[in-house]
Formats: sequence, structure tokens, C-alpha cells
Amino acid sequence: VQLVESGGGSVQAGGSLRLSCAASGDGYSSSAMGWFRQAPGKERQGVATINGYGVTWYRDSVKGRFTVSQDAAEKTVYLQRDSLKPEDTAMYYCAARSGGLCGGSWNRPNQFDYWGQGTQVTVS
Repeated sequence: VQLVESGGGSVQAGGSLRLSCAASGDGYSSSAMGWFRQAPGKERQGVATINGYGVTWYRDSVKGRFTVSQDAAEKTVYLQRDSLKPEDTAMYYCAARSGGLCGGSWNRPNQFDYWGQGTQVTVS
């Protein structure tokens, strides 16, 4: 199973970027896909997660600015990020969970089974 992120880069504060994460691999299936980020010297934190029913969760600091969506047929999940702030600067990772996900665990990295390699986002 492979997860490949794309769409990172540098943007000015107030700008927008959309991240994509494409999943591939024999027998791949997931019950939920999430976006995490990690800034230098900080722990990895959950940003947004979407499950197979389209239910979404967001961390408080991105609510109203970020939108997670998915194209199940294409096995791709997106993270639209608007009104970006310098504090959004981080390496962004997508992750997938193969088993059921409790809503309270949406932002816990150890609940996800597969990870992408990450894509850097810098907001200045």
C-alpha cells in the first residue's frame, strides 16, 4: 500500500493550497483517511480526518479554513487550505486506517496504519 501526497509548496499568508493524497496497492481499503502535520521540534498533530461515510473532524485551529474531502473511486483524499497562516507551516502527511475508527481517535497518529512520505508547506 502506498500513499503519495502532492500539492505542497510555499505561499504567502492569506493564500491557499490544496493537498492531494493518492492511495494505491493491491487489496487497499481504508475506513478513514487523515491529514497530519509536523513542524520542526514539535509532535505530529492531527489536522483533519474523513471516514468512508464522509464524516469529518478538524482541529480547532483550522476549522473554517481547511476542508477535507475524498474521491472514493479515485482513492484520493484532498485537503483544501485557505487563509493560510505562518503557523500552518509544517510537513503535511496523509494517513489511512484500515479498520474502524472511533471518532475520538481521529487525530491520533497511532491509530493509522499507512503513511505517506509527506509534503512540505511553508507560509510566510
